[in-house]
Amino acid sequence: MLLILCPACDTANRVPADRPIEKSRCGNCHKPLFTGMPLELNAARLLRHMHESGIPLLVDFWAAWCGPCKMMAPVFAQAARKLEPRMRLAKVDTEAEQALAASFGISAIPTLMLFKNGNEIARQSGALDLQRLLSWISRQV
Repeated sequence: MLLILCPACDTANRVPADRPIEKSRCGNCHKPLFTGMPLELNAARLLRHMHESGIPLLVDFWAAWCGPCKMMAPVFAQAARKLEPRMRLAKVDTEAEQALAASFGISAIPTLMLFKNGNEIARQSGALDLQRLLSWISRQV
């Protein structure tokens, strides 16, 4: 049994191990549990996805004014299509969530943080191309 949070309503869903996870839908809102797109998360949603999800969570801390962040956005979206349902990808706007960014010690953007079972397992600052991003992730999980 795997616990997956819905990207639309954040309901925790128990998905049986013998069921194809990529086709699973939320028991509450009936939307797909995986969309192939990064989630936009605020502080409360991020903490929920970090601590309650049964799959790793890769978070891109970014800002709209940041040039490298803008370069990284399409790469991160491509990675979401390739990596789901093995992991969830999410984005946090550091301008909107300054206290959250400060609590994680984000001093440069973009910064990627990889979480598993609520714990940070890796961190990478700076924009990456898709190949480097996938390679970095594969070394971590």
